[in-house]
Amino acid sequence: MAAMQPARRLYADPAGLFLHQAILNSCQRFAAKTALVDTSTNPVRHISYGEYGELVERVARGLIAAGLQPGEVIGIFLWNCWEFPVAYHAATLAGAIPTLLNPSYREREVRYQLETADAVMLITDAAQIAGMNVSGLPKLRRIYTTRAAAPSTFWFSELLATNSATLPAPAQSPEESLAALPFSSGTTGMPKGVMLTHFNLVVNAYQTIRPGEEAGYRAGDIFLCFLPLYHIYGLNVILNSVLASGGCLVLMPRFDPQRVCEVISQQQITYLMLVPPAMNALSHAAEEGCFPKEHSVRAAKCGAAPLGRPVAERFTNLTGIRVAEGYGMTEASPVTHLGFLEPELYMPDSIGHPAAQTECRMVDEAGNDADPERGGELVMRGPQFMLGYWKSPQATNEVLRDGWYWSGDVARRDERGLYYIVDRRKEMIKYKGFAVAPAEVEALLMEHPAVRDCGIVGAADSAAGEIPIAFVVLRQPEQASAKMESELCGYVGERLVSYKQPRRVRFVEAIPRNPSGKILRRELRAML
Repeated sequence: MAAMQPARRLYADPAGLFLHQAILNSCQRFAAKTALVDTSTNPVRHISYGEYGELVERVARGLIAAGLQPGEVIGIFLWNCWEFPVAYHAATLAGAIPTLLNPSYREREVRYQLETADAVMLITDAAQIAGMNVSGLPKLRRIYTTRAAAPSTFWFSELLATNSATLPAPAQSPEESLAALPFSSGTTGMPKGVMLTHFNLVVNAYQTIRPGEEAGYRAGDIFLCFLPLYHIYGLNVILNSVLASGGCLVLMPRFDPQRVCEVISQQQITYLMLVPPAMNALSHAAEEGCFPKEHSVRAAKCGAAPLGRPVAERFTNLTGIRVAEGYGMTEASPVTHLGFLEPELYMPDSIGHPAAQTECRMVDEAGNDADPERGGELVMRGPQFMLGYWKSPQATNEVLRDGWYWSGDVARRDERGLYYIVDRRKEMIKYKGFAVAPAEVEALLMEHPAVRDCGIVGAADSAAGEIPIAFVVLRQPEQASAKMESELCGYVGERLVSYKQPRRVRFVEAIPRNPSGKILRRELRAML
């Protein structure tokens, strides 16, 4: 029997639209309204839609004058600031493909992504690359810094100079042209570039805006964004969707509970974009009397990691703000399911119904359709799903089969058509909403001279959701000690972003593997 579905519709017709066109259309339509508020500047900077459109076009022409060619890749390595979205939309207007880097990345991770993506330019800031060696990358020609100078770099402000460069005519359709190359580990393995087209991102933004629904975006809304714009949640659920809808986006460079509470009052925020750990922190702030009792917030959205019902109910009881959970993945631009605020469908631990034009199946381990109420692996298709992984046809074929995306997550559906994520089969560890690829940490640990073999799994943690735990076989077992544990954790922490660092190390005699050599992570988790 078909599941009950809401009468969901797209915000507008995405046919033939490039992403920058959708944004520039808003810049014309809402020219006098405030598009961005950047709280990282002193004084706080307000940018109208009209000004935003001008900045995007000027930077696009600046990039072209600097030699950027259509189809080339440009890296953006910044914390949240007004320069990030301007650089991003300018890159797509110039016909380039932006690849977004986690601003916490270490040199090893930055070099890996820039080299894998064939990036020819990088927009960053001096503090981001201090102490890093990014020379010698085969394609990288220019680095721009935004607010502080670094040796052998150019000022971002140079891109704003008036010039007569001609904007390129599109060589491909929106369905074929890439508009973003974020990196994700998918369901397994090392991070891979996810090829998202202009059509993928525009249609997903139009799915996310949700006209006529209580949790939908409205042109009068003021959204707070402390979630990183490099992440697909920040990029498309927040940045692109908010600007496409005519809302105002208030940017913070990073999450700080006390500062968030101040900005909610100062900027009269009406919509909060959250992840479960941030929700917990704001609940704690409310208990301490820091969260504003008189506020304008009408709704909150939560995603990137599973939201437990007690966490949502505690937050709502303390703040009076209801929460709509969503679900998705980078490969889906990212939204596939959206929760509700309408009383008859309000269930904060449910991911809601599928987005408009999104089809879902649940299958058993044999690939047959499963009983929806008992659940099975969630398999989906829709216009928001990626073209595939960058230079990784085998990995693409593993998750995209006959037009269906195999999520690796186990879901069930109730009698109202509401979906719930109940388990996952994929290997990824979710630390505070950030994905940790076990294979990446294992590959690094194997470079340590004391390590013979290793395996990484996630362990449940009340604050972070999951934390990485390392199982290590030493070349000399007698070296097992608290000192060695600290050395191995530090070895990872010095070379990868901090959330990928193992929080504990268990020394074992052997790593359980199947006959083909694949780590049996279920057995490692059982050992915990």
